[in-house]
Order: sequence, then structure tokens, then C-alpha cells
Amino acid sequence: MERIAFITRVQSFSACHRLHSKSLSDEENRKIFGKCDNPNGHGHNYKVEVTVRGKIDRVTGMVMNLTDLKKHIEEAIMVPLDHKNLDEDVPYFADVVSTTENLAVFIWDSMEKLLPPSLLYEIKIYETDKNIVVYRGE
Repeated sequence: MERIAFITRVQSFSACHRLHSKSLSDEENRKIFGKCDNPNGHGHNYKVEVTVRGKIDRVTGMVMNLTDLKKHIEEAIMVPLDHKNLDEDVPYFADVVSTTENLAVFIWDSMEKLLPPSLLYEIKIYETDKNIVVYRGE
């Protein structure tokens, strides 16, 4: 019988952004995003959980090598996002509002390019202790 397991690796990074949509007027942005539309931006210490799901290999006993997962997280999350202004430094957010939902999609897409097919299961981002976004590629 093949056994399926989930592996989650946690990574923290710091970044700033401004919640502001180019499709809305300044007044509409202020009304929707409130203080998060501050023209000077604001920052977060994000915590990201990357979860993979797969068969436990009979020879290695692993779903995947954690060293590889750590390298992929470094490339997909830390290099492009840590200590960055999401709106100014990450081309993806030039025309996409840098909400945590969209950040989860960005991380999913970046991780999916690096991992074997169908291995990525979930991206969970803690923007704060109370605000959490889960994305599963849908």
C-alpha cells in the first residue's frame, strides 16, 4: 500500500506594500483599503507555510528532500520578496494589487515552476497573527 504524507516548511520574510488599485479612483481606494492605502506604504513580517503532498518513497522514506524544498523556497520567496517593496520591486505586482491573496498566488506560481508536477499542495500566509490566507492553486 502506498502511503501519502504532507510536508510543511515555514519561512518568514519582511516586505512593504501599498494596497491601491490603478482601476479605482484615489477616493475609492481610500474607501476600500483605508489606512493600507497610505501613499508611503506599510510593512509586514509575513510567515509562509509551503505544504507539499505526495507518496512516501519506499527507498528514501521521503515525499521529497527537505534540503531541496528549502532551496526552492529561497529561490521562489526569499530572493524576490524579502526586504522588498512588493509594488516597486516585484514586476508581478506592477498591475496586480499586492493583497495577501495575490501574494499567495504569486508564491504558488513561483513554487510550482520549481517543484515536480502535482507535489505542491498549499500556500498559507500569515500577514498578521489574525489575518491568514490559504491558496491551493484553484
